[in-house]
Amino acid sequence: MKKITLLTLLAIGISSFAQQKSTGDVTFSTNITANLTLNNTTQKATIKLIGPSDRWFALQFGSFTGSGGMASGQDLIYSNGTTLVDARQNGVGATPSTDATQNWTVTSNTVASGIRTIIAERNFSTGDANDYTFNYANTTIDFAWAKNSSAGQSLNNHGGNRGYGIDTALSTSLGVDDFGLKASSISPNPSNGNFTIETKTGLDQINVYSLIGTLIQTIEVKDKSNTVEVSLKNLQTGIYLIELQNDQEKTWKKIIIK
Repeated sequence: MKKITLLTLLAIGISSFAQQKSTGDVTFSTNITANLTLNNTTQKATIKLIGPSDRWFALQFGSFTGSGGMASGQDLIYSNGTTLVDARQNGVGATPSTDATQNWTVTSNTVASGIRTIIAERNFSTGDANDYTFNYANTTIDFAWAKNSSAGQSLNNHGGNRGYGIDTALSTSLGVDDFGLKASSISPNPSNGNFTIETKTGLDQINVYSLIGTLIQTIEVKDKSNTVEVSLKNLQTGIYLIELQNDQEKTWKKIIIK
């Protein structure tokens, strides 16, 4: 039974990476970019929004027609200098209304050299009429963006610091896997039991399984390191499965001990 469970988890892990689309990093203007990823397995959308830390900056998404400012009644998110706010636009020049329910969950909010990077996720469909419903079948999505023309977090006129109706491709061929745990490497492999795991994202935990699904060892990783030295010299020669895990994803690797 454990073998079946392990193989099922392995299949789910592989499938989850295959079912992703992304816009890639879309640059709007100096120091403001967005990256939207849709995961069809989890039915979650992840947004990475980057902008200046000393002022508000905003992103609207959907399907826009015409031109001008952000579309009235459309879903909007913005940085208020502290976190990401789920809102709705009331029309050109009007102050957005904050949604009663904040459906975006912020997973990371960092500032470096005056630039704030916010990563957040939510379900494709929240059941909230104020929220845009993401559709994995779509091949494009429209962005509109704005940022305050001067330092300050209070919402006000952004001057000419905005862009509207930016038609952006959603593609499965943008190399989403290259930035996740699936791109991790183990070396040397085969090994004598001592090897190094290198990832391109933070790692929380390493689980070692036999081929029949028996959990042999769990290794907790400190400080979300992306380079971990592992010693399994106490194990017999053979093939083992390594589960790499963090708070966003998991993947599987094979190690041969000789």
